Amino acid sequence: MDYSQSRSKSINPDGHPFQDERLQLSHIKGPISWLNPTHVISKPFSFVHAREHSSAKIIHLAKSQLRHERKVKGDISYEWRSRDNRKGRHSLIVGRPTEPGKRVHIVSKWVNSFRATLGGIKRMVVQYPYWDISYLTAISFTLGSIVWVMNSFFVFLPLVQPKSEFAHEILIAGGVSAFVGATIFEVGSIFLVLEAINVHDTGCFGWALEHFISEKGESLLRVYPDPRSCTHHHVNQRNLVGRGGLETPITNNSSGEVGSPRAGMPRSPSFKWLPTLTDLRTHYIHELGFLASSMQLIGASIFWIAGFTSLPGINNHLSENLANGVYRAPQIIGGVGFIISSTLFMLETQKNWYTPALRTLGWHINLWNLIGSFGFTLSGIFLLAYNNSGLQYQACLSTFWGSWAFLVGSVIQWYESLDKYPVEDRGSLVEG
Repeated sequence: MDYSQSRSKSINPDGHPFQDERLQLSHIKGPISWLNPTHVISKPFSFVHAREHSSAKIIHLAKSQLRHERKVKGDISYEWRSRDNRKGRHSLIVGRPTEPGKRVHIVSKWVNSFRATLGGIKRMVVQYPYWDISYLTAISFTLGSIVWVMNSFFVFLPLVQPKSEFAHEILIAGGVSAFVGATIFEVGSIFLVLEAINVHDTGCFGWALEHFISEKGESLLRVYPDPRSCTHHHVNQRNLVGRGGLETPITNNSSGEVGSPRAGMPRSPSFKWLPTLTDLRTHYIHELGFLASSMQLIGASIFWIAGFTSLPGINNHLSENLANGVYRAPQIIGGVGFIISSTLFMLETQKNWYTPALRTLGWHINLWNLIGSFGFTLSGIFLLAYNNSGLQYQACLSTFWGSWAFLVGSVIQWYESLDKYPVEDRGSLVEG
């Protein structure tokens, strides 16, 4: 590591995200100077990266193909993000052309287009990749948030509409649902840490590039997803804890193109349940995503105590002082842990600490999670005033809007976990 510059602007050669690809670095960025970089951007692709053919193919884009791809003029770059790397995503950025007469490229539809959004929603309905730990993480938090929404109705609706209350609704239904919701959040937090431990440090490009000649004689560079070259774990559909997609490199390819495995390419790492002390001290402690995930697990573990003590038979036998110590305090402390975790996750998506990443899905996910974290924390604070009916009302109301915020963030995270090949438009010129 070169300590003459900040850690966030340098990369350990052993963990270079472009180590196994013929990509040239353009920018290295991170929001916190003493932590590892969270964004590594390549220089624009050129035709030297494309697969070499004995003769270029002549193609015609049919209408059926144009539903999934389009021709653009612009600079195409690969952006490695630490969050995307954990979740097996491969992001392309298509920007405004910087040179006159820039060649035409064929890329997938924009991730921020209406059609792509509908396609992502469809994936949520028809795809169930239970072997993908990122998917399991998102589903766990979604289910947990649904349970918390149910809990908020159990404890808040009787205050708004007393006639709707059924026998022991707040004590039994509210207490049991709080315990179940806290337990599911704990499981999701464990998945989150396992996801952070099992990152593929040497990077995974995941795209293929091909050079074509159109019927009009124009040179085209087609960039399309290439799951066969992906070394992230989600490609392995046989189990949850095995190696990733590629275990044996393909060596019969002499062109060395981007997106194809080459001789000497490291195997995808084995699944790890715990990091070694050496890795923890030298690597993970400097990873913003790992720190955020660990804080989430710590917060969820403390928050689970509040869920456990909310069970009927326990909660209704606690004195006020004891309830403050084993019920309300864990809710407040756990909520603060959620706030810190969400803030760190938001920072991870930003290129510096003060500029919001409004174009990045992960930033919005954790903005909603941050709102939900404040709701759960305020609920515990308001519960301290157990003799004030107005603050008790606010405590239940905070749980209500906080649980809905968590649900929104979790559903977006579910969407994100299935979108493995996002293409973002940054001002390109659409050709067709």
